[in-house]
Amino acid sequence: MKTTVKWIDNMMMVGESASGHAVVMDGPEELGGKNLGIRPMEMLLLGMGGCTTIDVISTLKKMREEVQDCHAEITAKRADEHPKVFTDIHIHLVIKGNNLNGKKVAKAVSLSADKYCSASIMLGKTAIVTHDFKVHE
Repeated sequence: MKTTVKWIDNMMMVGESASGHAVVMDGPEELGGKNLGIRPMEMLLLGMGGCTTIDVISTLKKMREEVQDCHAEITAKRADEHPKVFTDIHIHLVIKGNNLNGKKVAKAVSLSADKYCSASIMLGKTAIVTHDFKVHE
């Protein structure tokens, strides 16, 4: 896997993936940015949320569950001193579907957290990572 990040101006940069997609990142005004894009550390959390969501949805589909909607709400705390790593990350998944089996949803979330989500497992090396979920009909 290869990506590139090109500095544009001040604290703004454009990241491009090997698959040809791009995203604008920028810093806050107090660091010389113009607040025109996502912060790089926010990108880490978004990647983790995306990885977890893909795992859970694909696992539930394999279990033949009828998922209609899913979103991940991620909250995180960072260390006060440099390096300001994430110390605590919580992922709350909200899943909607027809007659979803709560035990299957719990299994899908557990498999993502413990086996499949590389981002979650990697960030778990420096942070306490927790997961929970809510099922809506």
